[in-house]
Amino acid sequence: MYLGFGLSLHKQKNINTPLFTMVKALTQGVEISVKTAYSPTHSIPKDNQYFFIYTITIENKNDFSVQLLSRHWHIYDSNGDYSQVQGEGVVGLQPVIEPNKKHTYTSGCNLKTEIGKMSGTYTMIRLFDEKKFEAKIPEFTMVLEAKMN
Repeated sequence: MYLGFGLSLHKQKNINTPLFTMVKALTQGVEISVKTAYSPTHSIPKDNQYFFIYTITIENKNDFSVQLLSRHWHIYDSNGDYSQVQGEGVVGLQPVIEPNKKHTYTSGCNLKTEIGKMSGTYTMIRLFDEKKFEAKIPEFTMVLEAKMN
């Protein structure tokens, strides 16, 4: 599994596959939304390598600032393989998100199958009182477009 591959948003525009349905979760005033897409240019199907891109928006709906400290992912493919990824920040950043502001990033995941799913949490901290909390990343599916029929 590979996670943390930072893609700039301008590169995402060159991908011909549309982003799929958005999923959202709200935890303690922090809304996490996810869109996914299959990336044929980064995939090698004959070698069972399917690369999916996901774009995550973290919106702070509170009246105080929060900071993302770390991530914890649960990743499954359709063979039943499971892996976890944990680490500091997202794509090399630990962003501070001001009240009513958003932070958006794009990353990716390499699967051995045409279908998979991910979910997880971000460890966040409320900057005014330094209380940590886990913001839920909603479960999202990664599906090769041809398998959606």
